[in-house]
This record gives sequence, C-alpha cells and structure tokens, in this order.
Amino acid sequence: MAAAAATEPALQPTACPAELPAGTRCLAGRDSAGAHVLAAVPPAWSGVLVVHAHGGPLLGAPRADRTLEDLQRWAIVVKAGHAWVGSSYAQGGVQVRAAGDDTERARRIFVAQVAQPQRTVLHGQSWGASVAAKLAERAGARYDAVLLTSGVLAGGTRSYDFRLDLRVVYQQLCANHPRPDEPAYPLWMGLPAGSTMTAADLAARARNCLGLGLPAAQRTPEQAQRLKTLVDVIRIPERSVLGHLNWATFHFADIAHQRSGDRPVFGNEGVRYSGSADDAALNAGVLRYRADPAAVRTFADDTDPTGAIDRPVITVHARQDPVAFVELSGEFGRTMARAGRADRLLQVYTDHAEHSYLADPVYPALLEALLDWAATGQRPREAALAARCEALRSRFAGDCRWLPGWQPPPLSQRVPPR
Repeated sequence: MAAAAATEPALQPTACPAELPAGTRCLAGRDSAGAHVLAAVPPAWSGVLVVHAHGGPLLGAPRADRTLEDLQRWAIVVKAGHAWVGSSYAQGGVQVRAAGDDTERARRIFVAQVAQPQRTVLHGQSWGASVAAKLAERAGARYDAVLLTSGVLAGGTRSYDFRLDLRVVYQQLCANHPRPDEPAYPLWMGLPAGSTMTAADLAARARNCLGLGLPAAQRTPEQAQRLKTLVDVIRIPERSVLGHLNWATFHFADIAHQRSGDRPVFGNEGVRYSGSADDAALNAGVLRYRADPAAVRTFADDTDPTGAIDRPVITVHARQDPVAFVELSGEFGRTMARAGRADRLLQVYTDHAEHSYLADPVYPALLEALLDWAATGQRPREAALAARCEALRSRFAGDCRWLPGWQPPPLSQRVPPR
C-alpha cells in the first residue's frame, strides 16, 4: 500500500478557502485514477486526520470543485485543529465500493505526501456514509474510528424503494414523466438509454403538474391537490420532492444502465399506498414492477452494509432530515447488531431539520467523543456527549439540539414493505 501511494502524482500547494483558519496549509491534485484530492492541515495540528467521504453521488466526470465545496462545508474540522482530506471520487454514479477505494487512496496519499497522523477518523456524510461504512468493513484497521452523519445507511436495496414509489405515484397523478406522446419505459429504469432529458426539463414538468417552484398562492387547485397527495402518500416534505424526483430519474438511470445490466433492482409488487383521497383508485392505477433477484444481489453486494466494523462508530442524524430519512440510521443499528457489533456503535439524534449540515459544535463534539472512545475503549455516554457539545458552543456557534434516548421508528412505518 505504501509503495502504491508513493507512485501517486504529487499534491501541489493551493490556496485555502477563506473559511479555514489563517495559516492553514492546503494541497491539491489528481490521483492515479483521475480523482481530485484536496488536503488541509491547520497551523496547530492536533495530529488527527479526518478522511472525508462525500455524499451525492454525482454523475459524470470528477470535478475539483466538489472537493473544494466539501472542505468549505466541513471547515469546522480544520477549525477544531484536525487535518482533512477528501476525494471527488474517480467515477460518477452509484458505485459504493469504488468510491470507498478512492477515499482510501486519498488517505494513503496524505500519509505518503503530507504527514503521518497520530490518529485517523473516517467520516461519511449522506450517501458517503454508506461509502464509509463499506470501506470500514474492508479497511477498518487503517482507521481508529468512524463517524457517519445524516447517513443513507439502510443499503441501496432498501434506501431507494420510496423513490420508485415516488415515480409511480407521480406518474399516476401527472402522466408526464413520460408523457403520452413519448415512448413508454419501465419507471425503475429512471430514463431510457440515450435520453436527453435534463434536470431543467424535469423541473418544468413538475412545475406544470404540481406547481413546484411556484408560490403556493400561484398554484392552481389541481396542482395543489396533486402535490398534497404526493407528499402525503410518499411521506416526504414538499421541499425535497424535486430532489428525490431527480434522483429517481437520473440516478435510477445510472443504476439500470451502468450497474444492473438493465435489470430491475427495485420493485413494488404488493405495496399498498395510503394517504390519498382515494387509496383504492390509487393502488389500482399505479404501475407495478417486480425486482430481479440477481440484480438485487449484485446491487446489495456493492451498496448494502454488513455492519462488520470492529472500530468505534458514531452516527448522528436529524429527526426531521428532509433528504435521508432518520429511519435509515435506525436500520443501520439493527444491521450492526445482527453482525454482533452493537457494542461498537453509538447512535445519537438531534432535533434539527436539515440534511447537509447540522451545526458547528455538533461535529467537534462527536469527533472528540470518538477519539476518546478509541483511546480508552470506553463507549461514551449520550448525556456526556450532549454536555460536551454544549460546552463547545462557547467556541463554535450553533445549537446542539440533542434528543437523548430518542429512537426512530422502523423504516417500514414510513416506506411500505415489499
């Protein structure tokens, strides 16, 4: 591994984003696989390296601005005195293991070219939490602890079922994705191969049918009713409908055409939808699909965590996360328990209503608790973690909003089982 890292192209000094402390050293470059790598070392370094696995995933070629955006968002890590390194990933698309390989390569480059950390924490955010979880199963010995924030952690085979539900219910209500004058295709496919649809095209269709993007007062009664039905049945907030519709279109197309050989990974046979004004009519009218077992197994091998992590793991999730359901973290807890690793996991929840970032004092508190756990072998108490966060508010602005003892309901209470 060290020899391989030594052959990587050298990172070069680069300007640090303004959000980082004065005197921080930043280095950037592209690795041997084509991923962009960005590293930052604060002037008074703690000796801790945080290796970041970002969310998304993005589609298309890797972009340097992705790593810059990540470092800007997670500037709190450097402000807390820790070094940071992240990868853009070398490939676009829903590839969890490959993204994990890119993340691990970024760590090796940092160690070979920048400095040898005393301790290393693997951090995964959103979809990147699944990347970090799968990487920790394979390369856990290289990390002292794992932090998973706002994670998509029920595995690809369960986390995205509701997006097929979104597509079929949307189509039943709107009949414009696809339109009657366009070739039909199975909705689990996202889009047919070769489609030229853009995100702007999709937004226009959603605006026409649901009034998305319009002030509520400017929607027609029909648009308002269709939007209410969709939100009530799929159980997502209005502000996240278009984002999930995008993922259920363009990311589903990536999964179908690039990951599963045009076989269905998602199905909705036997699913009973509820929450509309006429559930019987809705269930009679929605399109139904059967998942292909072989395709599901292949996708699961890449995306579903096993929970076999032998390092301390902390997850944090906002109760009202509008993008990644809080129930996904609950499912990860059950996954680790089935793997016999429940003693290696602490799960905490907050009363925030955001996905991408909670509050500045939350993350240093979690990192401190993880590092103490790794050093002493003593699993932190939730109350002590909450107190640590409150103490950090004197240095970092923001509300901790812990929910001690709170646990999310099962995923099946939000997403109909199949």
